[in-house]
Amino acid sequence: MAKAAKSFEESVARLEEIVRMLENGTATLDESLKLYEEGIALVRACNKQLDNAENKIRILTQTPSGDIEEKDFDGGNE
Repeated sequence: MAKAAKSFEESVARLEEIVRMLENGTATLDESLKLYEEGIALVRACNKQLDNAENKIRILTQTPSGDIEEKDFDGGNE
């Protein structure tokens, strides 16, 4: 059965937990590799969620004539 998708906040919290566990150094090599793989999957999922959120963001600006114009958010890459 497929796992339910975690929220962004849940994913970040789990990533923080994984980092603490890896920094602690008490995990075996096999456990560390599994944690690392889980962390990579969570980072990818978080990046995808952030990309999706960024694609939804639109900026409303007022033109000199007073009209409202809608533009795509470019993430500060202007």
